[in-house]
Amino acid sequence: MITRLVAAILLCLALPAAWAAERIHGADAHYASADVALEWAVLRHADEDRTEVVIRVLDRSGKGLHLLVEGVDPFGGARTTFAAARPVAAGADIVVPRRLLADHPSLELHFAAGADALAAGRPAFTIYYLGVPDTTPEFLDRAAMEAYLAGKVRP
Repeated sequence: MITRLVAAILLCLALPAAWAAERIHGADAHYASADVALEWAVLRHADEDRTEVVIRVLDRSGKGLHLLVEGVDPFGGARTTFAAARPVAAGADIVVPRRLLADHPSLELHFAAGADALAAGRPAFTIYYLGVPDTTPEFLDRAAMEAYLAGKVRP
């Protein structure tokens, strides 16, 4: 009887972990899975305050994924929304002024089948970065950056 009770308690404790969204550490400027493809780039400007971090995102799943991007302060845990929930089926560019990453350097890209799940805090999976990947190329020209991204992110 006690053994069954202990087993039932352990099962109940394990269920929330099973329901939790998968967290994937994105370490490089390029990420690809069966669900999504990501490519990072930096577009530099003469005025550093205008320099942009660009993440091109493509839904490869055919599930109509939506994306929400948050910046996170790794020390205090404060969060800010860098990109509101949006569909990414045909691709989406997330553009964040690099100066904003000073206070919220960690980025979390939350994916779900719809905006409602994201609004409820229930992403299907999250790809997180602890900062702009070291392998991210920097460009001085928007056309060169666009050509690079177009050649990297494909369905």
